Amino acid sequence: MESLRERIESFLYYEARLIDEHQYSEWLSLWTTDALYWIPCNSDDADPARQAMIIYDNRDRLEERVLRLKSTSAWAQQPRSRTRRLLSNIEFRPIEGGYAVESNFILAEMRRSKQDIFAGRVMHTLRNNGDTFNIALKKVLLLNNDDPIDNLTFLV
Repeated sequence: MESLRERIESFLYYEARLIDEHQYSEWLSLWTTDALYWIPCNSDDADPARQAMIIYDNRDRLEERVLRLKSTSAWAQQPRSRTRRLLSNIEFRPIEGGYAVESNFILAEMRRSKQDIFAGRVMHTLRNNGDTFNIALKKVLLLNNDDPIDNLTFLV
């Protein structure tokens, strides 16, 4: 039987694989109906009510993002980015209904013979769903969130 740590790590690895393999519908199915996908701009503690965000998507916006990524009309993703990510330093603590999980990541993106490397910390709020979890929050703290970022139209 898997330990709680193994279950959480397996879930994060599964989410990463779905994104890297462009399995967007399956990835979207991991999210709760009140989901929030958030990438702050200029500061990890930026206030989305007062400042611009790189991404600040609720469930409806996530669904729109996935529809665009799956369509052939997402010109910013023609050709589609190839990505691979590594996760490490996974830490978690129980919260009501689930777990607050933090991890470090390195993401390599290849598109049009150009490779970009992104790194940062991800904060997930995972809610229990039987033997697995659902994502209620994914906040990505990019190391370079205060620098110009070219074409961040793929999923981080």
